[in-house]
Amino acid sequence: MTETTDRPSPGQDGPTEPATMLKGPTGAGTSPETRGRTTIADGVVAKIAGTAAREVPGIHKLGAGMTRAIGAVRERVPGGGTGGVSRGVKVEVGERQAALDIDVVVEYGFAIVDVAAEVRVNVISAVERMTGLEVVEVNLVVDDVNLPDEDDEEPAEGRVQ
Repeated sequence: MTETTDRPSPGQDGPTEPATMLKGPTGAGTSPETRGRTTIADGVVAKIAGTAAREVPGIHKLGAGMTRAIGAVRERVPGGGTGGVSRGVKVEVGERQAALDIDVVVEYGFAIVDVAAEVRVNVISAVERMTGLEVVEVNLVVDDVNLPDEDDEEPAEGRVQ
């Protein structure tokens, strides 16, 4: 706690300048939400956006082909993966605004334009509600369409099984 007084210092005849100048409203009379600063990390916004995008019907997975392959390998290494919640999501977070780029794989049969619109609505709603940041843009890249007969598993190594 910083205390300032207007008492003269020893050897002076008048009031002294406070040792520390407090800027902005402080103290018991101010509202609690204005006391301090909150910083939201890029990773937090990426996790929120990734989760919100996955909730949309028609989204199969997030991330481009190479990102998904590297993430799959990372998840198999002990301590290497966090479940890939933010895989395929890139964010730029400022003091009051955020911009997002999301790579998605859409399920076959869904209208890509409609899925993209719903992803934008869901992501913007979740990020703005949870962080208070204004989302200025959500750019989507549809990297692939998942066909019903495609396997998600990578083929096994080697020819003999």
